[in-house]
Amino acid sequence: MNDALAATAVLLLHLAFVLFVVFGALLVARRPVLAWLHLPAAAWGFFVEFSGRGCPLTAWENLLRVRAGLAGYEGGFIEHHVLRLLYPAGLTRELQLALAAAVVIVNLLLYGWVFLRSRARSGRRP
Repeated sequence: MNDALAATAVLLLHLAFVLFVVFGALLVARRPVLAWLHLPAAAWGFFVEFSGRGCPLTAWENLLRVRAGLAGYEGGFIEHHVLRLLYPAGLTRELQLALAAAVVIVNLLLYGWVFLRSRARSGRRP
C-alpha cells in the first residue's frame, strides 16, 4: 500500500473513530456489550480535546502524507478536516473545551436514553 493511500485510510479511520466517540451510544442501545468499547473511546476523545493534546492518528496521518510527498498539516484532525468546514476561523482553546463538553453531554444524554429504554423494556419504572 503506498503512503498516500495509507494516509487516506488513516484519515477515514480517524473520522470513523470521531463519529464513534460522539455517537457510539446509539450503537450501545442496540448492542449493550459495545459499551466496553465505546466508553474508553469517549473518554479518550474527551481527554484529547480537554487536554489540548494531539491524537496519535493525526501524527500518523501526517507522517504518511509527508512520506508520500504530500504536505502535512498544522493542528489536529478536527481542526484540519472538520472545523475548517464548520468553523473557518479555526480552532481556539475555548472551542476545543466546548467540543470536549459536547462529547460528554451528547454521551450522557444518549446513555440516559439507553438506560431508560432498557428499564422500560424490563418493565421497571425509572
